[in-house]
This record gives sequence, C-alpha cells and structure tokens, in this order.
Amino acid sequence: MLSLLLFAVLLLAGMPVAFAMIAGAVAQIVLGGNAVLLLSLPQQLFQGIESYGLLALPIFILLGELMNASGAGRRLFALAALATGRMRGGLAQAVLLANALMAAVLGSTVAQITLMSRLAVPEMTRAGYPRDTSAALTAAGGLLAPVLPPSMLLIVYGVIAQVPIGDLFLAGIGPGLAILGVLVLVTLWQGRGGRFPAAPSPQAPHLRVLAGALPALAIPGAMIGAILTGLATAAEAGVVAILAVVLVGVLVYRELPLRALWPALTVTARNSAAILFLIAAAGLYAWVAAWENLPAQVAARMATLTDDPLVFLCLLNLLLLGMGAVTDPLPALILVVPVLQPVATDLYGIDPVHFGLIACINLTVGLLTPPVGVGLYTAAQQTGVAAGRLSVLLLPYLAGVLAVLALLTLWPGLSLGPLRLLQ
Repeated sequence: MLSLLLFAVLLLAGMPVAFAMIAGAVAQIVLGGNAVLLLSLPQQLFQGIESYGLLALPIFILLGELMNASGAGRRLFALAALATGRMRGGLAQAVLLANALMAAVLGSTVAQITLMSRLAVPEMTRAGYPRDTSAALTAAGGLLAPVLPPSMLLIVYGVIAQVPIGDLFLAGIGPGLAILGVLVLVTLWQGRGGRFPAAPSPQAPHLRVLAGALPALAIPGAMIGAILTGLATAAEAGVVAILAVVLVGVLVYRELPLRALWPALTVTARNSAAILFLIAAAGLYAWVAAWENLPAQVAARMATLTDDPLVFLCLLNLLLLGMGAVTDPLPALILVVPVLQPVATDLYGIDPVHFGLIACINLTVGLLTPPVGVGLYTAAQQTGVAAGRLSVLLLPYLAGVLAVLALLTLWPGLSLGPLRLLQ
C-alpha cells in the first residue's frame, strides 16, 4: 500500500508515469526487505519489452503513419463519413465506423489511437466539434482494436493459454460488434438536442469516394488473409500491410513520395520508444508483484470464496479491472493467465475462449483509465488534451463497455455463439 501511495503522490506531483511506476516498484522492493532485487532492475526493464508480440507495436505505428501519409486512411475515413450521410453528429459516428475498419488493420489500441488521433481529431475540430470531445471519442473507438480480429492481445492470450487463435478471432466478433453498437448509442445520446454539428457535405461524388476507398480496403484484406491462411504472424502480417500501403500510396494514389518515408520512420521510432519504455516500467511493476506472489495468493483466495462460476467471473472482472488500471494489458495478461486460467477451466468449467475474451476486454478498459492508462496518455499526447479532462469525458463510453462486459459475463453465447454454429 505504501508503494502504491508513493506512486500516486509522484503522479500528482507531475512525474512521468513510467518513472513513477519504477519508483513505486523500487519502493516495494525496499519496503519488502528484498534489496538484493535492485541488482536485477535493468535486466527486468529489458525483459518487460523482450516479447515477440511487442514487435508488432512499432510495425503498426509505422503502418498508421504510412496510412496517413499515403492517403489510404483519409479515404477510409471518407468512406465511413459517406456511410453516415448528412445526419447531425454523423461525423462522430463516422469516426466510430472508421475505428472499426482500422481495428481490422491494426489490432492494437495504442496504435489505433495514435493513427485516429492524427486523422480524425483535426477533421472533427474543423467541422465544429470541441477538441476534447473529439479526442475522447477517438480514444473510446480504440477499445475495438483488442476485440475485433485480428487482435494482438487475443494472439498473445492464445499463445499463453494454448487456445486456437482462429477460435479467439471468431469469438471476438460478437463482443466487438456489441461494443461498437454501445459506442454508437452513447454518441447519439451525447449529441442529443443538436449538440453536435451536421456532417459536412461530401466533397466528391459517392462513386468516386467508394472507388477511391477500394484500394485502401485491400490493405486490411491482405493482412487478415495472411494471418488466417497461416502465411504470417501478426507482426509479419503488419509488414505485409506496410508493403500494401506503400504500393497503394505510390502506384495508385500517388501521394506517398519516398521523401515521406524518413519522417514516418522518425515519428515511429520516437513514439515506439516512449510507449515501450512505459510498457517496460509496467513489466517491472508486474515482476515485483509476482515476486511477492500476489497473483497466486489472490487466485487461491478467490477459489476459497465461492464454488459458483458466475460469482467467480464477477470477482475476476473486479480483479482484472483493478490490474488493468495499474499495469499494461500485455504484462498483466502474461502474469494472470497462467495462474487464473487453469482455476477457471478446471475448477469452474469455464470455456477458455470465453475466459480469454473477458480477460482481454477487462485489461483493455484499463488502457483508458488512470493512473497508468497507456491509451489515455497516448491520446493526450497526440491531441494535446489534458489526460484528466479526457478521463472524465471517457466515463460514459467506459460505462457502455462495462455493460457489454457484464452481458458477456452473464451470456457466454455472445462470444461462443459463432464457434457453436461451426461445430
């Protein structure tokens, strides 16, 4: 508790999140009488990012930069805006639809928030939306990335839990569409009474917008096809998508000169370094918690509290929401799944696919909640809106996602339905 208190105090004092997390971990080591562990801090910081799954992060950030520079992202956004028409608040709905399309390309909340913040927020600001409202909507749309396939988080869970990744992808469709529907309803509610401006008139004929978006739609098709056919992993498929973006941008749209590649690589390196350092700090914090045997103690305690699977899932939700608020989803998933997944499947008979969706959604919500909230701080950094202001504006969207999570907990068919149809 003292280390958590120190972490909170340092955050309030203005210390960067990653350094505050490292200070909290050091305090936990010292207060626990394990000073010898201080010798391992540099190694543990490195191991926090020594994961093949994280290789996809800079790849997807570069993909986002190239999608923006090549004009592909703008055309997908225009297609989404065309689908919503001239309805009041239509541009906000178009942002959500564009996020769903981008989720099929990126599979990473942080990468998606990075891209859409650069693409959608300026457009919404020019259309008359408050910048903080635009930033919050864009950040909320990033919650679709870890649920709709292909999802990096689901891939990592599948590897850890030895669950077929194809089954996880199918299971993510129902919850992903449900989250999209809830975000649309929340946006409609926020725009009631004419609070949002009408969508601007299309600047090009409908057929031209559709024709211009077709090559851009081929980019997620190439990546998903490479994954589903087994020709490439998520990171390798990201490289396939980058090659597709370059070809489309150079040969089709002719908006991607070679001189644009160096700025894209520079931005990718800078953003990747900042985000990966934050993940490394989160991994260090998770390592200290594992050394204190906290996850195993919590799992053993939960097993003695109830023999009801539903009660266990409710307790699991509370635990994972708490963990997601203080650590990054990837190290949290690596830490929790080996301990809790056998308890869920062996003791309570919970389907491992269902467990995986619940775990991933819970931990994803933590990306947009303080005090750690990598996605929250990424959106703040990209849009210039204060993280505290964003966290307040995100509350209705997070409430909607938690409602979907409650439905998924009570009704496993939301995720397992497609699998049962194919069996």
